[in-house]
Parts: sequence; structure tokens; C-alpha cells
Amino acid sequence: MTTTTKPAAPVAAAPGRRPGGAALALRQGRLEITQFLRSRESVVFTMGFPVIMILIFAAIFNDEIAPGVSYTQYFITGMIATGLMTVSFQNLGIWIPIERDRGVLKRYRGTPMPKWVWFAGKVLMVVAIGIAETALLLAVSVALFDLTLPDTAARWATFAWVAVLGVTACTLCGIAISSLARTARSGSAVVTPVALVLQFISGVFFVFTSLPSWMQQVAALFPLKWMCQGLRSVFLPDSFGAQEPGGSFELGRVALVLGLWCVIGLVLCLTTFRWTTKRDG
Repeated sequence: MTTTTKPAAPVAAAPGRRPGGAALALRQGRLEITQFLRSRESVVFTMGFPVIMILIFAAIFNDEIAPGVSYTQYFITGMIATGLMTVSFQNLGIWIPIERDRGVLKRYRGTPMPKWVWFAGKVLMVVAIGIAETALLLAVSVALFDLTLPDTAARWATFAWVAVLGVTACTLCGIAISSLARTARSGSAVVTPVALVLQFISGVFFVFTSLPSWMQQVAALFPLKWMCQGLRSVFLPDSFGAQEPGGSFELGRVALVLGLWCVIGLVLCLTTFRWTTKRDG
């Protein structure tokens, strides 16, 4: 995915005033959100793709995969996880190389603004767009496909921690993988195939247990499989847990793997992130 939207300028403090770190982060977050919304390609791809996929797959497949569980219900949970991955991992992995190639990150590094403010702005953008996208997917699913929302506080709490851990892991990994792209145009070529492969092997488009065992084992190494599994525990009946590879939803393991990926993603960010292109030095 490419875009011609001009990146936002670095946040500058008003003359004579020195805003605090929190205020700078909020300003940077607003700039990031504004930049995202001004790119129609990003909005359509990030917000529209999961909705379109739900409409297509739900229209084609409507059989039951287990007593009281339709394929549509199963697929919707996977697309919510995919939506969260798209707005964090995929969006950042594509956008950051564009900003790096155009010298935006180099200018940020040369300003007095603390470097963490730039990262905070990206996080705030991911959180805001992620909430909006999840709300949109839930609204479409409830209105058109009779998805039942969680009816207990415990399920909503599970939804919250799975989403938070998943988005955190995907955000950190998205920032880290952005360093693999040598130019602005190569960002999409690097990130998009990875995201698509993860979707196919993680139980988004197909029932996870119907995939070859080796594919299940590969998928279990990455966050998306566990995000999908955690969200299934929220939206599908408890009885469906017996259909999972481990015989239950394994929420403890979901939290462990996603938490581990948060640590891995942070280490990769700290060791690989670059503010300039290799040709800039």
C-alpha cells in the first residue's frame, strides 16, 4: 500500500512555553491520528478490509462448525484479531519506512522533543484507531450476523486484556519490522506477505484444528493465533473450548505467549530501530 500524503511536521512547543511530556505526547498522538485519517488509502485498507472480508465470507459460508456455533461467528472473532493486527503491526510496518525515507524521522531526532514522545504518538494512534475499528466490526457483526456480545463482566475483562496484550505485541513488532524495509516502497512488500501468511495459518479464514498439524505448530509461535484463541473464548460458548487443540481455550497460555511477545517486540525495537536510512548513515 502506498500513499502520497505528506507526513505531519514534528511537534513544536509554543514560544515561551515548555509543555510537559504528557502534553507533548497527546499533541503528537493527535498529529498521528490526523495524518492517518487524511490518507484515504490507509483508512479504507485498515478500516474497510476486515469489514469487507466479513461480508464476503459470511455470505459464502454459513454452516455450523460445532453445536450452536456457526462459521460466521468463528470467522468474526478472527477478523477482530486481524483488525487489531492490521492497525498496529501492518500499519506501522508500512508507514514508518515512508517517514524514514522522506527524512521525517531524521528531523524528529534533530529536535529537542524527547524521542519517546514520537513513539507515544504512534501508540496513541494505534489505540484510537484500534478502538474505532473494533467498534465498527462489532456493530456490523451484531447488526448483520447476529453476533452475541459478551454477557458477563468476566468476558469483557478477557476481551480487554487479550486486546491490550495483542495490540502491544503487534505494535512493538510493527515498529521492529519497519527497519527491514530499505525504502518507502518496500515497506508494504516486507510486511503485507507476513501479515497474510499469519492470517491463513492462525485460524482466521479456516477453523484452526482443520489445518495441518505442522501449520498449527508454526502458527503457535506467533501472537495472532493466540489473539484469535483468546477472542474465541469471549464470543463463543464455553463448550467450544473442547474443540481447541489443547482441549480448552488455555487463557493462561494465551496471556503467557502474548506477554512474551511484548518482551520480544520491545527488545527488537531497542536493538533494531533506525531513525535514518542506511544511505543517510
